[in-house]
Amino acid sequence: MFFVDTIELEGLGNRSYLAGGERTAVAVDPPRDIDTVLSAAARRGVRVTHVVETHLHNDYVTGGLELARITGAAYLVPAAARVSFARVPVADGDTVDVDAGLTLAAMATPGHTPHHTSYVLRDGGHPVAAFTGGSLLIGTVGRPDLVEPRLTEQLARAQHASAHRLASGLPDGTAVLPTHGFGSFCSSVQADGDSTTIGKEKAANTALTADVETFVADLLAGLDDVPAYYAHVGPSNAAGPAPVDLTPPAVADPAQIAARLAAGEWVVDLRNRVSFAEGHVAGSFNFEADGQLATYLAWLIPWGKPVTLLAESADQLAAAQRELVRVGIDRPASAATGGPGDWLRGGEQPASFPRSTFAGLAEQDPEAGAVVVLDVRRHSERSEGWIEGSTHIPIHELHRRVGEVPPGTVWVHCAGGMRAGIAASLLDAAGREVVAVDDGFDPAADAGLTVVDS
Repeated sequence: MFFVDTIELEGLGNRSYLAGGERTAVAVDPPRDIDTVLSAAARRGVRVTHVVETHLHNDYVTGGLELARITGAAYLVPAAARVSFARVPVADGDTVDVDAGLTLAAMATPGHTPHHTSYVLRDGGHPVAAFTGGSLLIGTVGRPDLVEPRLTEQLARAQHASAHRLASGLPDGTAVLPTHGFGSFCSSVQADGDSTTIGKEKAANTALTADVETFVADLLAGLDDVPAYYAHVGPSNAAGPAPVDLTPPAVADPAQIAARLAAGEWVVDLRNRVSFAEGHVAGSFNFEADGQLATYLAWLIPWGKPVTLLAESADQLAAAQRELVRVGIDRPASAATGGPGDWLRGGEQPASFPRSTFAGLAEQDPEAGAVVVLDVRRHSERSEGWIEGSTHIPIHELHRRVGEVPPGTVWVHCAGGMRAGIAASLLDAAGREVVAVDDGFDPAADAGLTVVDS
């Protein structure tokens, strides 16, 4: 008997896996906080004997090197990946024994990166699962543009070939277990569904249903912006990440919070956007702990800028720290828990701004004062329709482009509300009058606003 346990990294939209038999197991693409893997192994009563990477990741810092060190496991990394640490180089066709009757075979599947490698789990010689990393995903493939612009088209073609190699070399019932595709920006588009097999992908994945020229053209046309922090994570993984420290950060009192803001450091409020809008420390930014905290904070913050976290509770703070170490934000400069009353100096009043909907925006009288509609969605989202007359600055560009927002009261929206909340906090900190449109985009037209389709 064999098992495969999934370790969800919901904030980053990724999955890691632990697979094994009665006594031993292999960890696939482990997260940096390796205690999640060690706990899964303990629950199964198995020892981790192998740790494997499908590729050098750009969207999260791996825990593979540290996990191998702690457990004494062999650390398997694709041979063509250029790294600065000792590892077991893996080439196409290499096979390792995981447990009695259970083997793992490497299959070269370049495309997401030139060295990308998938791993086929065989039970009694029969393929039962394929760990496909950033190659074959659910209904799509990993994006090919994260390595070098000059290689993008070549890697897109390689993705098509790799998908076909997997599909032709494995039985239809083989489970496809990708690392990316559940919200990660390493996916060319987001996965539609939670599980899949080779047979299902043959019927639905465009890499397997379209000819190579059509597939490549559509894939390249659909690529969107790359999160800025990817430029730091990739080199960190190649160098060999340091162990993490998840102990509580230094406690910041109200005077220290004010001093850090005055020094130009980032103070990040982790509460939900409704609570933040109702009252917050002036100058702080709102990145919800329950949203895509790691992705958007790492994307927007100037790399290396000290950050102080403000949380409702110690549990919320600890969860945020765990999310942030996964993308290389290792230690908050300081932190505080509670609410605005605990974070403001005596006599200071909390800042606030209103929230509304697209219906509320439609009710505004254009002659009553300047109303600016700011769209902070990505370019691909806006291309599918936008509010007539709106200004477009994607959320990840807003911090450095606040000065480009036209004068007036800024009604800021995204596609659902989370990014509008981030943007509203940035604008509020910059001294702008702002209204956060906390609404899905679909009701905009029904509210009476003119939505331009092309």
